[in-house]
Formats: sequence, C-alpha cells, structure tokens
Amino acid sequence: MAIQVNKQLMDKGQVEAMIEWLASFGREDNGGVTRLLYSPSWQEAQHALKKVMEDMQLVPYFDCVGNLFGRLQGTDANEKTILTGSHIDTVVEGGKYDGAYGIVASLLAVNRLFNKYGYPKKSIEVVSLSEEEGSRFPLTFWGSRNITGSYNLERVKNVQDAGGTSFLEAMKFAGFDPEKYTPPVRHDIERFVEIHIEQGMVLEKNGNQIGVVTHIVGQRRYTISIKGESNHAGTTPMQYRKDAVSTAAYLIAFLTEKTKEWDPHLVATVGKLLASPNVPNVIAGEVEFSLDIRHHMEEIIDQYCNEIFAEFKRIAENLNIEVSIAQWMDVKPVRMDVKMGDLARRIGEEKNMRYQEMISGAGHDAQVFGSSYPTCLLFVPSQNGISHSPHEFTNRDDLETGIELLTEVLYKLAY
Repeated sequence: MAIQVNKQLMDKGQVEAMIEWLASFGREDNGGVTRLLYSPSWQEAQHALKKVMEDMQLVPYFDCVGNLFGRLQGTDANEKTILTGSHIDTVVEGGKYDGAYGIVASLLAVNRLFNKYGYPKKSIEVVSLSEEEGSRFPLTFWGSRNITGSYNLERVKNVQDAGGTSFLEAMKFAGFDPEKYTPPVRHDIERFVEIHIEQGMVLEKNGNQIGVVTHIVGQRRYTISIKGESNHAGTTPMQYRKDAVSTAAYLIAFLTEKTKEWDPHLVATVGKLLASPNVPNVIAGEVEFSLDIRHHMEEIIDQYCNEIFAEFKRIAENLNIEVSIAQWMDVKPVRMDVKMGDLARRIGEEKNMRYQEMISGAGHDAQVFGSSYPTCLLFVPSQNGISHSPHEFTNRDDLETGIELLTEVLYKLAY
C-alpha cells in the first residue's frame, strides 16, 4: 500500500507546500519564523510532523529530549538504521528553509522510495531533531548531542533562557519530563545523511545545483578584554593615553589582515564590541570584543591563534595595557565520509546535476553525527546567500534537485 500524505500539503507542489505548512508554526508578521526549543510553536510543529509521519505509514516516536523519528522498518532485522533529517528549531525571525527543508526533503524522499520499491532492506528513519541553533538557551546541538552521547541532563541543570526559565522547566512543560530522562544514545545507526540549504552564495555564484560537503569547519570563539585607563578627552596628551579603543582598533585590524594572508578558507570575525564608559568626551578605559575563528583544519586554527595572540601580548606590554583572552567555544572540524561523498558525486554525474565539493563554514548536526557515524552533508543553493532571515529562499527546481539526489543516495544505502 503506497504511503499517502495529507492532500492539502500537496496541492501546491509537494516540497513547497510542506515547507509553507511547516513555516505556519511560529510564523511572524514579517514572514520570518520563530520556533524555539520547547516553545508552544515548537511543540505544535513536532506533533504535526508526527501526524504526517503516521499518514505516511512511518512509525513515529519521540525520544526523551523531543527528537522525533519516523521509522520505515527494513526487511533485514540484523541491519543497522540509515538516519536522515535535520532540525526543527529556528533562530528568532529566521527563514523557513533552514533545518525545515532537510526534514521535508527526507520525508518526501522516503515517501517516493516506498511508493516505488516498497520496504527497504535496512530501516530508514527520518529525524526532526529537537534543537540545533542555540536560539533560546546558551547551548547548541541538544538533539544530536544526546543521540551521540556527548550531552545529558547534567549539561543543562543550571541553564536558563533570557527570561529566566530553566532548561529543565521548559523541557517538562513541553512534555518531556526530566524525571523520566534516560540517555537516548543510539548504537544502531549505520549512517547519517543531511540535506540543507547552503546559507551562503557559493553555489549560486558558480551556477551549481548541489554542494557535496567534504568538511565542516572547526569553530573557536573568544572574548578579548582590554583594560587601559579612562581619562579626559581634552586634557590628556596622546602620548600619555592608555586608550582601550585605539588598542582594540589596532588588534582588530591586525587579526583581519593576518587572516587574509593565511589561507582563503580561514575566516575571523569580530561581531560584538563594548566600550566603557562609552562617553564621547572620555577616553575609553575598557573594551571587550568577540572573536570567532573558523577553518576546516585544526592545525591552521592553532597556528593562526598562536601568531595573533603573541602580537596581542606584545602590544599590551609595549602600551602598558592589560589584554586578556578567554576562550568559550571550541568545536572541532569534522571530515564528512569520503565514500558517501563519492556516492553522491557519482549520482550527480549520472543525473547530469551541476555539483561541486564544498567546505561548510556553518555548523550543522552533521558535524556532531560525523564524529560518531559515517555522515554525508549535501547543500542546495540559497538565493543571494541570505539565511537566518525572512528573505531566505531557495527556488523549487533546486529544492527538487536536492530531493532527487537524496532519494537516490538513500536508495543506494538502504535498498
């Protein structure tokens, strides 16, 4: 019996209709989507997806942290599971494709496979992961890190959102009582496949339809604190100043130029800067700025950090100013599975798809899974490279090309 999907989701064309439908859970007046972990809109979306999975004759179930799975049982009980999907949560007023496309594409791919071939040899599960973005609470990848065993309740026992709601309270409110928590670690997963919008402009600029990701970059984030001396802006000669702002300006200019010299794939970003006392006629005595560094080779990050931080120390000593460096994130780079990447490329060539190899500069659940299971990450273009915005968009042809490729990859892996 063929899997039937609710007809109202299909009237406008499967993938577009389902993405629009999913975006209705948490839609904002400006067209963006806000669907934060364990919020009412998150709960509604997950339970609506559970109903769609049931309509598709998948066997749906939640784990104890709210990851939703839809299982198409394989004929060989001794084989492990092929997992595919993405995350349900969004940033505040984010786009409707980020995360959601990977869930919709996986559902449609499995739907098409079952309609054509029946049950697979290996079980396939479509997952709608509970959280990836870190938009509500100060942590990321809650869903995938529970599945792989790197997170548990101990990690969140003192975590709160900006409104003072504790993580554990929010979890219980959403129907996932921490008292009933048992580590949802999966040992039966053979491989993970994720398809995602690129969130950048590389594919569109190159006129390509598919990105086959070879690596996901590592990320390090620091807070750089500079302590000089506040003083009068008119009466303090330049040579006697301990100006935290001018020191910060030099350090930021230095690290920016060094990044350009190192490697075309290395990026460094200062996205947040606070000056104190932040008054027009007072020399700033203190400055704090963020530093985000990314590359797909950890040794490059190491060498770059050693060079720029040595210069920070030298400048601090010369100016008699304090510079402190506090690291608060260290995500390791991950290489995607070579054989699965080769498989995706072969299928792309057979179907005359325009594809290219890529390095992902953004983090994805595939980064977490890639440390535990063979993992493949595929991209489709993002119009104008815009993401995390109501203006996020991918055209229907590119969405369908991605589903076509994903369908064939899953067929080769599971049938």
